Amino acid sequence: MSFHHQLITDTAHARQSLLAAPIIQGVLLRGEVSLPSYVAFLTEAYHHVRHTVPLLHAAKAALPAHHAWLNDAMDEYIAEEAGHDEWILDDIRACGGDAEAVRHGQPAHATEVMVAYAYDTIARRNPLGFFGMVHVLEGTSVALALQAADAIQKPLRLPDSAFSYLRSHGTLDQEHTAHFALLMDRIERPQDQADIVHAARAFYRLYGDVFRGLPLPQTTPHAEEVAA
Repeated sequence: MSFHHQLITDTAHARQSLLAAPIIQGVLLRGEVSLPSYVAFLTEAYHHVRHTVPLLHAAKAALPAHHAWLNDAMDEYIAEEAGHDEWILDDIRACGGDAEAVRHGQPAHATEVMVAYAYDTIARRNPLGFFGMVHVLEGTSVALALQAADAIQKPLRLPDSAFSYLRSHGTLDQEHTAHFALLMDRIERPQDQADIVHAARAFYRLYGDVFRGLPLPQTTPHAEEVAA
């Protein structure tokens, strides 16, 4: 079994726990959406996405010499992820939200803990553990982003400009996951593999806590009434 396949298999239960978050189930299965809930999601997304590039730089700087082959891949990730936090602020503006208040505001506790765990994993445990976060965030994006965007946009009658983050990541991350699989299959050291699996399980739980902390829509699931 390739390591990437092993990673998916070994974290399947943790993934299902994240997908069971009430707000995810409500949006995807019952069409329960509201503008405050979507803006709250974007707000927390901003507060963790703004750390993606700094985390990548930190992970790259901490790589041991025998993993120098990952430097080019890390540089590609850095180039591709730059500016995505600003996309989210643009989406918030398109929803009528106060993007500058979000920029200068504070994340929810669950988001802050997830980001702190990412930095701690890099500094204290194993910089390759950061790939556990990549696996969770990109894998969740591929599974949910485009479907969620469609489920949210129509009933709320929001413009396309309110979904640059979800739709761009849903598409980009499909490309990233194929590249990610190739990278993971080059990780051969058992301890590195174990650390990535450990981190992925933790990030599924932590990212699930972010979703579980979002306000549930206080609306009817019927699209016509939501939009009224």
